[in-house]
Amino acid sequence: MTLFTVVWMVLPFLVGFSIYLLPRLDRPLALGVTLVSLAYGISLFFQPGGFDIRLMDSFGVTLLADNLSAWFILTNTLVTAAVVIYCWPTAKSAFFYTQAIILHGSINATFICADFISLYVALEVVGIAAFLLIAYPRSNKTLWVALRYLFISNTAMLFYLIGAILVYQTHQSFAFTGLRGAPVEAVTLIIGGLLTKGGIFVSGLWLPLTHSEAESPVSALLSGVVVKAGVFPLVRFALMMEELTPLMAVLGVASALLGVIYALCQTDAKRVLACSTLSQLGWILAVPPAAGLFALAHGLAKATLFLTVGNLPSRDLPRLRQQPIQTSLWVPLTLASLSISGFPGLVGFGSKLATLKAALPWQPPLLNLAAVGTAVLYAQFIFLPHQRDDKDNWLSAKPGLWWALGLLIGAMVVANGAYVGAYTLANLIKVLVILGVGWLLQQWLLVRMSVGFPRGLEAFEHLIGGMSLALVALFWMVGSWLAI
Repeated sequence: MTLFTVVWMVLPFLVGFSIYLLPRLDRPLALGVTLVSLAYGISLFFQPGGFDIRLMDSFGVTLLADNLSAWFILTNTLVTAAVVIYCWPTAKSAFFYTQAIILHGSINATFICADFISLYVALEVVGIAAFLLIAYPRSNKTLWVALRYLFISNTAMLFYLIGAILVYQTHQSFAFTGLRGAPVEAVTLIIGGLLTKGGIFVSGLWLPLTHSEAESPVSALLSGVVVKAGVFPLVRFALMMEELTPLMAVLGVASALLGVIYALCQTDAKRVLACSTLSQLGWILAVPPAAGLFALAHGLAKATLFLTVGNLPSRDLPRLRQQPIQTSLWVPLTLASLSISGFPGLVGFGSKLATLKAALPWQPPLLNLAAVGTAVLYAQFIFLPHQRDDKDNWLSAKPGLWWALGLLIGAMVVANGAYVGAYTLANLIKVLVILGVGWLLQQWLLVRMSVGFPRGLEAFEHLIGGMSLALVALFWMVGSWLAI
């Protein structure tokens, strides 16, 4: 398994640079890498307890691959494969596929890193590759959004790196285990950097503009997997250190609620999806033991939604309510919305129930409130008017789109079997009540009201100021919890 791991880690980078030499094979090579990742991710489910690889033991440089890694790797694999298939018939250059597959490989690396320095390198490569993909259209707007993303990402990673150095000074090791016993400022800087990188709570307010203004396939990658590279280490920390569990629980629930509130004030479809990502990442962080399945459910649904919304005649939801969309687009839009809302029969149902089952005693009421808000949000897509276009040919018109959506939706159905224990009468009734309340609120209240949310909070200077204030608050929170 060690050899397979090394080959799997190195392959995306070798293939990524080889695409420049073999540009005509860019699509098959990129898709082939995802197939190797699929095999590796599935194989981890058959490794009880996982395994580690000690690269530089004296410095604590270690890789750790386990069941948690498997869920996140599987998410990255399916979303990246769907994006490659979606872009297959388009005129995307070899440069696009090179960056996409390097991004895929660097994100995978974050899911098996067990030391701070390897994670730092992987996250920096993620940031550079994501920057290049966001800037790919080379318009003035995408260039500014990409530079804005890169600056915030690098600022966050500077915080993180200082924290990692402080951990090393304390233990002479970069291993994650060094977080226990490290100075409060080290823990705070590391967590603060990862909260920003992962788009959690107020540190993630850079996320809506970045994800909504990128091209649809890039938005699918950003919301589906890129932000999880920052969330995954936080989940790992919480599982390793019980002292950090309450902090992650509070930040996760706060993000789940903030994201829903922020999304309810949006009328742009892509901004709704982007703000919802802020909320769904909160769910992943709030209950670490159930993070893997929820990450998969969110990645599949969000990638489906972004790819579909990119093909709608408009991004303006009030306008879409006035003009019917094609039924062929409404079907995947509805299925993904139902999954992320927790509807039975799709993976979102089991992931939400597994999360609520493993939650701390005080969390379920607040998470159920966030679930109602999620149902309200996605009812906007479910109840869009639609009609069948006689010229609407599902496969020949946009084959890349339909094959990509088929892969993602098929995975939503298959992954539903990961937690069959969720299918009890009580759970079914509970979920249907939450959905019913959310849908009624959407029909009776949301469509009749217009509440704006100040976008000034997303201004560049305010984002940096917000990160600083969040860091100050985090110092107090970390100090309080570690002192208990």
